[in-house]
Amino acid sequence: MDLRLPGLRGLLRRPRRLLAAGAAVVVLAGAGTWAAVASDGPPPVRRADQVMTMGDGVRIDTSYFTPAGAGRHPAVLIGHGFGGSKDDVRQQAEDLAGDGYAVLTWSARGFGGSTGKIGLNDPEAEVADVSRLIDWLAKRPEVELDEPGDPRVGMAGASYGGAISLLAAGYDHRVDAIAPAITYWNLADALFPNGVLKKLWAGWFISAGGGCGRFEPALCRMYERVAESGKPDAEARRLLEERSPSAVADRIKVPALLVQGQSDSLFPLGQADAAAKAIRANGAPVDVDWIAGGHDGGDKETGRVQARVKTWFDRHLKNDRSADTGPAFRVTRTGGVDSTDGRALLRGASGSAYPGLESGQRSITLSGGERRLENPAGANPPAVSSLPVLGGSGSLGRLSSLGVGVSLDFPGQYAKFDSAPLGGDLRITGSPTATVHVTSTSDDAVLFAKVYDVGPGTARPVLPAQLVSPVRVEGAGTGKDVTLTLPAIDHEVRKGHRLRLVLASTDLGYASPTAPATYTVTLKSDLKVPTAPGVTTAAAPLPTWVWWLPLAGAVVALALLPATRRRTAAPAPDPELADVPLVITGLSKRYAKSADLPQALGFARAGGTPIAVRDLSFRVEKGQVLGLLGPNGAGKTTTLRMLMGLIRPDGGEIRVFGHAVRPGAPVLSRVGAFVEGAGFLPHLSGRENLELYWRATGRPPEDAHLDEALEIAGLGDALARAVRTYSQGMRQRLAIAQAMLGLPDLLILDEPANGLDPPQIREMREVVIRYAAGGRTVIVSSHLLSEVEQSCTHLVVMDRGRLVRAGEVGEIVGSGDTLLVGTAAPVEEPVVEKVAALPGVASAIRTEDGLLVRLEPGGTAQDLVADLVRLEVPVSSVGPHRRLEDAFLTLIGGSA
Repeated sequence: MDLRLPGLRGLLRRPRRLLAAGAAVVVLAGAGTWAAVASDGPPPVRRADQVMTMGDGVRIDTSYFTPAGAGRHPAVLIGHGFGGSKDDVRQQAEDLAGDGYAVLTWSARGFGGSTGKIGLNDPEAEVADVSRLIDWLAKRPEVELDEPGDPRVGMAGASYGGAISLLAAGYDHRVDAIAPAITYWNLADALFPNGVLKKLWAGWFISAGGGCGRFEPALCRMYERVAESGKPDAEARRLLEERSPSAVADRIKVPALLVQGQSDSLFPLGQADAAAKAIRANGAPVDVDWIAGGHDGGDKETGRVQARVKTWFDRHLKNDRSADTGPAFRVTRTGGVDSTDGRALLRGASGSAYPGLESGQRSITLSGGERRLENPAGANPPAVSSLPVLGGSGSLGRLSSLGVGVSLDFPGQYAKFDSAPLGGDLRITGSPTATVHVTSTSDDAVLFAKVYDVGPGTARPVLPAQLVSPVRVEGAGTGKDVTLTLPAIDHEVRKGHRLRLVLASTDLGYASPTAPATYTVTLKSDLKVPTAPGVTTAAAPLPTWVWWLPLAGAVVALALLPATRRRTAAPAPDPELADVPLVITGLSKRYAKSADLPQALGFARAGGTPIAVRDLSFRVEKGQVLGLLGPNGAGKTTTLRMLMGLIRPDGGEIRVFGHAVRPGAPVLSRVGAFVEGAGFLPHLSGRENLELYWRATGRPPEDAHLDEALEIAGLGDALARAVRTYSQGMRQRLAIAQAMLGLPDLLILDEPANGLDPPQIREMREVVIRYAAGGRTVIVSSHLLSEVEQSCTHLVVMDRGRLVRAGEVGEIVGSGDTLLVGTAAPVEEPVVEKVAALPGVASAIRTEDGLLVRLEPGGTAQDLVADLVRLEVPVSSVGPHRRLEDAFLTLIGGSA
């Protein structure tokens, strides 16, 4: 994760600090070494590097960017994020210089090429450095002046650099406009929210800074003290608060564009809210922009944000009254994908005024009486709301930004209170609140409050933005009422979903009491959720050609209709199987005219003819979600094609609800299928695509059960949008909805997660589970073993056209006939072959940690260990395997 964002500067007004600043001998024009950037021909932007010496001897590495043209220009200082350097903001500096600004960047103390100790934006160190940089700018002939010694200057930056911009605006009256991003207003509140240590993030700061010794001694001592006790003290709060913009809240009186991240457990939206209220109270204009990403990952919308920063400075530094600085409030919401390049689309909602975090409150009644929960000894195992620090990299960041993926609460360690299913969609924009009464067997209690979005059926709850609010309840031994302020979010809760307030006793990201205790929690109020009614999302216009293409598509579909209605005779139905969704008996398929490809895929051969499926038999009951597994060439897709009547078997029989399956068999109307993706007309909405598809089947509209299928698929308002705006996950869900039309009793999905990222896969899983929950049956063919393990109730494992194993997931995953043997050293392949040939051993496969051994009936772990010792295998542990991946590898490895 990259926290390396912009920084700021500050003028020290206290007499002691003014004296230090005045006494400092800073060689502004001559100290350090200048190096102009050379190029062929006159460059559009000039750059020069210089090391400046501050009054206390600290050397600050800077870069100065100026436009090629003559004349004076407004100046901009851009600071970097924690752990970074001036190089991280070079591109933004060059862009602003190209737009007519003189731009100065620098590496803060302790970072990049600068010396000194890290002071976390100490007013007497980092903030004083910025004021000296402004002094230097005031002497440059390229910089526009408001008066002698006072340059026209703005500041931009994010995270660490964003905070220095706010601080500099409070300490130095020469700052004229600021644009801080994803930063803090009160660092003590950010790292010690409600008196609870944010231990993982606090530890990250020390690590990213290069170790405790790289910080000012007072900060190092503070961290060691708090990390050891697990509880912040008054001195720790004071130390961080005096380095926070909130310490000079009444002195920040310049136009401020506040950009804050929705996916941010370090500096959540509440930090920007506090800043906006304080600066606006001083009479300065403030705009607020909630971006999609943040310190936990996601899209930081760099291009859009930097463009808005430029127009902000155009208005307030260049006095360009025509510059459009955007709405007073903007929030990014999930859109779809660009149909031309597949890139994610983000849509903005806006308001003419910043609504704050409590606008348009609506009361949601929660059910539940007194609840008891345990704080475990050592606060272990901890609940998981997010993976801070790790969240900004790779898929974890994407999961966190979408509010899905890693939330986990342990039984007995949390209390929950649920609402009734919502009667309509609900958009939460701001911080929900609730009041509870807390009693503890200890004097203090620490609770972690969060609000889940709970879908219908067996869908896993979603924790929006993966955010949680900690609260320390002092004096809880005698009982105490506590008003909870939940994390600020922008999240839509769909009709039929419930809201769930959860209070957990532990959380991975925070320090909580290690002594065991019992907490008792009782609701004292409804859950109040803000809706920000003044914030609206503009509808995306459709191109003009959308009106004629639907007609063309309908004509083509109707022309093809006769070919889709072929019917062939089938054997008489079996009344004993009338309620059984699927029975396959002795199924076989040979590819006599495709000898090369099937052989290359590993198909078995019989008399020179490749066999895709050989003597396959299994049965599927109502309500099951069956996972069809096997490596490439196992015969899965061939089996599904025969099941759907697309190809004829060479032997055996398939019966669906007692009816034999043949191409065009009437019983196939009870089967819905999704194979190798679905094609949609991009200009039509999701609903229009489904309606057109159903008309093409020739079946009555009332048989479509369109609304029921759409509710299960969970597409919500997206149905009214053009499919070209859909994300890949939404397209897949629309394809599933198409397969669900008519609510078929048997739904077949072949690799439904292809091309999806982890949060989209999770959505797909919930759709499948919800569909089966109504008593229908789903068959899923997939290579994603972890997903199959979570969504399927039963498994059929195939290899080389044959059935290897069938049964319940738990039975196959947890079967005792497969052992995981840990070894102290890697096992060579010849030894593995000897293990596989042992009496009582069906197969053996080498893994990273040892061996996976499947026993034959009658084989025992004791006999296996004795044989392994005899073969001099360095056994370190033996136990049953518990992962589907292990079971699958073992089953496939043991098949002939």
